[in-house]
This record gives sequence, C-alpha cells and structure tokens, in this order.
Amino acid sequence: MPAEETASSRAASGAAGASGELSPAARRLYAYAVERHAFEADEATRALGARAAAALTELAAAHLLQRAPGGGPDRWSAVAPRAAAARALAPLALLVRETHDEMDRLRGRLEALVPAYEAGTAHRDLSGAGRLELVTDLGAVRGLIAELAAACEQELLTSQPGGGRPPETLEESIGRDESLLTRGVRMRTIYQHTARYSRPTAAYVERVTALGAQVRTLGDGLMRMLVFDGRTGLMSVPDRSGAALVVREPSVVHFMTAAFERSWLGAEPFPTSVSPEAARSISDELRQTIVRLLSEGLEDKVIARRLGMSERTCQRHIAEIMRAVGAKSRFQAGYLLSPHPAPTPAPPDPPDRA
Repeated sequence: MPAEETASSRAASGAAGASGELSPAARRLYAYAVERHAFEADEATRALGARAAAALTELAAAHLLQRAPGGGPDRWSAVAPRAAAARALAPLALLVRETHDEMDRLRGRLEALVPAYEAGTAHRDLSGAGRLELVTDLGAVRGLIAELAAACEQELLTSQPGGGRPPETLEESIGRDESLLTRGVRMRTIYQHTARYSRPTAAYVERVTALGAQVRTLGDGLMRMLVFDGRTGLMSVPDRSGAALVVREPSVVHFMTAAFERSWLGAEPFPTSVSPEAARSISDELRQTIVRLLSEGLEDKVIARRLGMSERTCQRHIAEIMRAVGAKSRFQAGYLLSPHPAPTPAPPDPPDRA
C-alpha cells in the first residue's frame, strides 16, 4: 500500500460497500448465513441461485460476512450488524480525528498572528485610519448589518430611498428588526412617498410600527444609510451596487445623523392605508418635485431613480404635466411651472424742472 494512502482513502473504500441499502439478494444471503455457523460459497449458490456470488461480494464489502476461522478461502460466516458497523466506521473515526488535529494546527498558526494584528489595529485607530472602510461584497455587507443590529442598544436610524422595497429584502429584515424592537431599541425609518403604494412595504411597516417603530416618507433628497447608536454608520456607494462605506469617524457619523434629523422633520408619517385625500396630496407633491427636477434638466431615468418609481411611471407623469401646461418640451414644462421672481418695477420718471 502506498505511503500516501491515509484514513480518508481507507474510509472511502470501507464506506463504499456499506453505503445505501443492501440488494434483495444480499439480504437473502445474509438471512441464509445467520442461520448457519459457516457455509461454503457453492452451498449459497445452490440455495440462492446465480446471484449468490454478487451478494457475497456485497456483504463482504459491508463487513457483514467474514471468512470462517479455520476454513478454506470459500468458507464464510455471518458478522453481527453492530460489529460490522464498528469495522466500517473505524476508518471514518480515524479520519475525523485527523481532521480535528489539522484544524487545531491551522487554528494555532493563525492565532499566533493575533498579537501582531491587535497591535496594528491599535496603532491604526490612534492615527485615525480605519474609521472609513469600503465593503464591496453584498454578502459581507449583509453580515455586517446583522452584526451591528445584534449589538445595537439604543437607536437605529434608517434612510431608504428608492420607493417600495423588494419582498425578499423585507423578509430578510423583519426578523432582525422585530428582535431589535422587542429589546427596546428605538427605530426610525424614512422611505420615499412612492413606498406607500407598495403592499409588501406597507405590510412590513404595519408589523414594525405595532412594536413601536416610527416610519415616515419624503419625496426626494434621501441618502441611503443606516446609523447604529450614533456610533457606526453605513452609507451606499455611488455606482457600486451592493457596496457600503462603513463609517466609524465620530464627526462623519454626526453629520449623517444630522442629515437624517433634517429629513425626518420634513417627512410625513407612513400610514398603513392611504386615503384618497392623502394619495392626492402625495401625488401633487411628487409632481411638484418632478417639475423642479425637469427645470434642472435631468433625464427621465434620473428623475425616476431619485423619486423611487419606475421610468415608465415617471414618463407618464411628465406627459401629463406637459399636456396640462401646453409645453412642447420637458424643459419648457419645467420652466413654465417653476416660480419666477417678480419683475423689478422701473424707477419713476424724474419731475420736470421749471
């Protein structure tokens, strides 16, 4: 046997015969064997037919048959199932022990680097570095959010532009947010007005507000961010979908919190049901925002993204606005509907002198 063969290869060969269910022929041969002290292979063939040879090989591989002591090479006896299991599992048990030993060695090699890492991070924190960290992997971002939420003790601020949130995102968030609220953590969230028309988002809001969360909506001007206990912030990264900037610098976290508070003061409570009057009010505000963005010369897709609606819905609003004011272009509609300063009155003519 080559020196490189280890318990893993031995386990594989032993487990191959013991894996799965025994064939019907092997079961019949095993029943035949346990009724006898020992038997010859020819006897089994005469009793069970041509399949006895294959069944004998199968049972021997499963350690359920062994060569009878003192007999010839073709004389066999049955092995108790528990004894067969012990023989089959012995190589696997050795493999498990070898794996644990290798894990311990690897852990020891990596833990030997802990003092150097801690000394380096302490120096980095003293110098102010490491307070801004870019995380580009979406899975790592989600794991970090879960970790920060589990450690949050006082308040979580969330600003989520983009209209209604995807159902799978809400399903992922609801358990974490309910756990926060039941621990007594205060939670305030701002969405855009368009989120009110998303049934999954409205259902989520109803669940968390029942536990004490506060949710409001705003038309425009939201920055995607989370702030945990006023100490750690996460904000989205432009043009880097799924990435987040982790902020631990106190002055920057303070700026994020202040920006949230300004938005919160101008936002309106998120009702679980939208009355026709409220819908008209929100719709009017959305159109006013569209008019303002039109006058700035923004493209349809940019306006739609800013307001958290689909580009088709945004284009429909723009077409209605243009028809209402008789504008021939998007920019003209924005210009006609934007407020203009009153003209400065001309100075009076000087009095005639005699």
